This record gives sequence, structure tokens and C-alpha cells, in this order.
Amino acid sequence: MPGLYIGLMSGTSMDGIDAALVELATAPALRELVHQPFPPQLRDELLALNTPGTNELHRAAQAANALSLAYAAIVNTLLAQSGAVATDIAAVGCHGQTVRHQPQGGYTTQLVNGALLAELTGIPVVCDFRSRDIAAGGEGAPLVPAFHQAVFASPQCARAVVNIGGIANISFLPVNGEVSGFDCGPGNALMDGWISMHRDQPYDGSGAWAASGRILPELVERLLAHPFFKRQPPKSTGRETFNLQWVSGTLSGHERAEDVQATLCELTAAGIARALDVHCTDTTEVYVCGGGARNDALLKRLAALLPGRRIDVTDRLGIAAEAVEAAAFAWLAARALAGETGNLPRVTGARGPRVLGAIYPA
Repeated sequence: MPGLYIGLMSGTSMDGIDAALVELATAPALRELVHQPFPPQLRDELLALNTPGTNELHRAAQAANALSLAYAAIVNTLLAQSGAVATDIAAVGCHGQTVRHQPQGGYTTQLVNGALLAELTGIPVVCDFRSRDIAAGGEGAPLVPAFHQAVFASPQCARAVVNIGGIANISFLPVNGEVSGFDCGPGNALMDGWISMHRDQPYDGSGAWAASGRILPELVERLLAHPFFKRQPPKSTGRETFNLQWVSGTLSGHERAEDVQATLCELTAAGIARALDVHCTDTTEVYVCGGGARNDALLKRLAALLPGRRIDVTDRLGIAAEAVEAAAFAWLAARALAGETGNLPRVTGARGPRVLGAIYPA
């Protein structure tokens, strides 16, 4: 496993690609991080592929190819900025772009052409990490808790790592006992979609627009009444469940747009806080990663809803919040090459530990 690996992550928020150069030795160390926004046309197509449409097989294959070209471009940028060359890299771990997540139907779809990416970069590629877990009866997600355990666990106190991408998920790292983890509800996806619709902005930055609005308590409770919040882990979710069509069905039509944004921010915070209170009762420290870690309004609400617990970002533990997921898939790629398991059955519900990922040699 020791060596240099690249992790590529483009998550449910669909804001672009994160590429992390990670050195694996005694502990994973981030060497370089690059972010590249999606070209608008590609982002629009990826969003469209989240819902049924015409000629989907052809469109999905073409989008996977276009996405792989973008992945290859950011790998080259990462290598140039770090001073590394392709032969220095043991493997690229690429999550791919989720467009359908249907574990109850026995499948999940993350678009990427692994063969093309290996051909373009000259580096072995590991991708399709989720399918083996689903084949073993699991949810296929979340997969990052094993990495969180490896790099963020403490022998002194119980920690929770909360990844807030498009969807929010929690890894609970107790001092003693098994690690657990699960998706807990929407992260940034609803807030991003709402501000895009009303202000033509891709996201709410530090949460300034949400902070300008008023939380609507009755709307929060209507949203939190969704059955997903009451499901017991293991559980995972995606845009199929939490989307603006669902939000619109709960609105009267008379709400101010900024108040809905404030309420969607509260929904994310409340979903996380309630999940921690129910399933991670011993938690004393909460570390946030993902794009939501930079949303000041969201972190303020988390602190208010979780009194007595330390709320911070994973930067304090040595890995920048934006880099954690990409670094996790670099680590999972290394485990795949070594023939080591990458899932945690207690987290995903799989029948047992499995080696994850399909390998495309250079």
C-alpha cells in the first residue's frame, strides 16, 4: 500500500471534481489538492441523468466519456502542480459520478469509463467501488467510514465525522466498540438547487443567503416527517429521495425564497443533529468535512442544536475538509490493489467484508 495515490471525487452536489494526491505510509498524508468545476453543459447532463429520460443508455455512455476526459485533465493538472509524473502514481481511485442509487433494486450507477481514464493518464485506475458491497446485500454507501476510522479516530474520546456533500453522512468513531456510519439526510443538494433556481448561483457560499432568511419551524417539521429520517441504519439515500420536487410539494407557495433557504439549511442541520442524538449518543467531538464545512450558517446551526459538543472542521485533524472524500478513494484504491477489504458491514449492511473496486491496468 505505501506510495503515491490519486483520489478523484465528484459528489452528489455536482459542483465539480476534487483531485487529491495522497501519500500512504504510516498514515495517509495529503500532498496536493485541486478542484475543477464541471463545464456547464456536462453538469446539466449529469443532473438530467438523475431522472428518467429519452435515450438514457447512449447519453449516459457519452457523459461517462466526457467525465473521464475531465478526470484525466484534472489528473494532469494535479501532477503538474505537485511535480509528480504518472509513473510515480500507484493508482487513481475514482468514485465516478452517481446518477442513480437504488440499492433496494440491487444496483447503483456511478458514471466513469475506467478503461478510458487509464488509457488517457497511463495510470492504473480503480473505480466502481460500490457494486461489490451491494452484491453482498449492502447499501453500497457510505464507504468513507473505514477511512475516517483509519485517520480520525481517537483513543481518548468518541468522535463523529460528518461529511456534508450533496447528501450528509455520519461516521461514528467510538473509543471502544465498532465504527458505525450512515447517510442521515440531505446535505447541500437542496440548498444548492434552491439558490440556483432563485438567484442563478451554484451554491450559497458561506450561507449568507440562508442567514438572511427566517427559519420556518412548521416547514422544518413537515420536511423532517419524511420516512427516511425514521429509518434505522444501515441506510443511504440520494437525489432520488431528496430533491426540489419533494420540497415544492411541502410549500404553500407564499413563502419568501430566503426563508425557504434558511429552512433548508435548518433541515440539514436538524437531520444531522437528530441522528447524532439517537445513534451516536457518546459523541463529544464532531468534525465536519465536505463543501458544507465552509457554510458558516450551517455550522452555526449545528453548534446551536448540539450544545456541549465540540464542532470543528477536519482541517484541525490534518486533512482539509474539501479533500477528505477524494483522499478516501485514494486509500480505497490502495486497499483494492493490495486485496484488502474496504467496506464495513455494520455500516453498509453487507453480509461481510469485501474487496471493493474494479481495476483497469495502465
